[in-house]
Amino acid sequence: MRLTAPGRYGWRLVGLASIMWAVGCRSTPPVDPLPVAATPQPSNAESASEVTPPGEGSNSLELTSPAFPPGSPIPIEYSCDGANASPPLEWNFPTGEAQSFALIVDDPDAPGRTWVHWVIYNIPGTSASLPEGLPPEADSANGVRQGVNSGGGLGYAGPCPPGGTHRYFFRLYALDSALDSASGLTAEGLTEAMKGHILSTAELMGTYGRK
Repeated sequence: MRLTAPGRYGWRLVGLASIMWAVGCRSTPPVDPLPVAATPQPSNAESASEVTPPGEGSNSLELTSPAFPPGSPIPIEYSCDGANASPPLEWNFPTGEAQSFALIVDDPDAPGRTWVHWVIYNIPGTSASLPEGLPPEADSANGVRQGVNSGGGLGYAGPCPPGGTHRYFFRLYALDSALDSASGLTAEGLTEAMKGHILSTAELMGTYGRK
């Protein structure tokens, strides 16, 4: 079969079709990709803590002991295996902020229940420490009062785990007033009396183990 080349008018038609095709391609606008929603960035107020937790901020309370660093073993002299003396404690709190301090020491690792080792309150707001070996007196001359531990005794009872290593938490409370409570409170009674009066809290944990 013999192919015939297009005539003069045929070539014109082919050229016109080519021009129309090229113009149509150039006139088609490019398709933009769909916009991607920007991920919202938190403002400064949202990225920072909006509410200062209790016990932190300008009037935060810090509790330490010169006898042992936080999380370290409590020396034997402060346990039932030694002199059973209360350890020295020191704290830092802005002067004039607290009217009194209170302290609860307990062992959450005791079998069956949390064992309370010390309850002491109405520590003057001007105080910044408790001395070593505080006598188990119900009422002291400076107004300090001591409560009842889980053994039924008054004042401090040192660590005395039946076996293994236990944790002992010293929790100090800065209060906006002295408590109108008699001596001999239990930890539960002191916790109830402190409701609505706590300005700040601090915690110190020490360990003690026996074989």
